[in-house]
Amino acid sequence: MTEQRRELGPLVPDELWRRDFPYTSAGEEQVTRRDFTRYLAAASCAFAAGTVGVAAYAAARDTHDGEPKEIVALAEVAEGTSHLFRYPTPRDPAILLHLPGGELRAYSQKCTHLGCVVFWEEGAEDLLCPCHEGHFDLRTGEPVAGPPDRPLPGIELEVRDGRVWALRMTT
Repeated sequence: MTEQRRELGPLVPDELWRRDFPYTSAGEEQVTRRDFTRYLAAASCAFAAGTVGVAAYAAARDTHDGEPKEIVALAEVAEGTSHLFRYPTPRDPAILLHLPGGELRAYSQKCTHLGCVVFWEEGAEDLLCPCHEGHFDLRTGEPVAGPPDRPLPGIELEVRDGRVWALRMTT
């Protein structure tokens, strides 16, 4: 037993332990603390450069505010109802609200919290995001309850010859 114990090392009690934990410290001395610090600094610099690159890309990319687009005839959207459409691209859901009193408002349907679809039930006082119970003011798009902390992107509207037109995205 003492011969086997010397072979495994003074801290290894028995062969069973060695079988369950077959790790040694061989090769551990090959990476010094100084080398580890250099690798850590190099990885940190690489992450920082990547972050700067992503930020530069986001700042430089062209944001599409949209071009004038006909949405619907005003007569087709009764007062107190809504109409769903796509703006500024075919992939972007939007909602047109014909509020009581004749006022028109339009917003992106993507919640500013996690991008869930925002909707309006006729007669409700606000737009609702069902994912996390976010609520937005009908007239301004500002968040009034729930986790969203930014307003819904608005869409500038114009009525031309009885037709509602989306002109561009607003913030």
